[in-house]
Amino acid sequence: MKPRLVLLAVCLLLVPASAPAALERSLDHVWTARAGLGDEAWAEVLRIENQRRTGRYPRILHALVFEFEGLLWFYTPTEGTQSLSLYVDRLDQERADLRPLLQAIERGFTRWEVLPQGPAPARATPLEQLPNGCFVACVSEWRRLRRERVAVAAALLLSFYEDAGAGSGGHTVLAYEVAGELQVYDPADGKTARRFSPRLLADPLALARAVGGDRVQRFRTLTLVTSGAPVLLAQAKQPERGKSAEVLGG
Repeated sequence: MKPRLVLLAVCLLLVPASAPAALERSLDHVWTARAGLGDEAWAEVLRIENQRRTGRYPRILHALVFEFEGLLWFYTPTEGTQSLSLYVDRLDQERADLRPLLQAIERGFTRWEVLPQGPAPARATPLEQLPNGCFVACVSEWRRLRRERVAVAAALLLSFYEDAGAGSGGHTVLAYEVAGELQVYDPADGKTARRFSPRLLADPLALARAVGGDRVQRFRTLTLVTSGAPVLLAQAKQPERGKSAEVLGG
């Protein structure tokens, strides 16, 4: 089996600490993310109890677990999205038993329940404004392009970081080539796609700097399937500074 492949996407917006009102808002945000992803692939909304008194996760939290490009992903409004799968090519087994996956993220995640679909939030947040939701918004946009049968020649999710150290903030965008032109969907810009030379698809760091500025130091890419080709996960070409989980922005 191949080892765990991690792509972590966390956006720059902050959510207040866990309290009844904040917990209700977080559930609204998670249901907004669930609705934005549509019904094209498996997804579940979880209520999780965290047994640890310390750490970055609150005692009670809501999360969205969803399938994308053959892997499982984990979204929370406070931490954004990270890969949940421990292996590739084990999707059915991992969906059937989330315990080792959740505890690989936080060992205090010992109890959880799948929540049934509730009423729509009274004030639904636009997907582009979802707290720490850049990765989710990009997945939703990609699925829209596929539903509308847009002739995409190549596509990837590009996650980039300004700080060279681990744990730094960053951002995730969707880059895709259509009719010889590279378009970049950036959730921070709403529905407007920016246009660049398609040559930048071969140089993700240059593309990341074209989108995010010269302070970008590192990147991660998730190459998206545009036909029957296998999924490819790629990492940064520049030297690594460490193996800690990294934070992205949006």
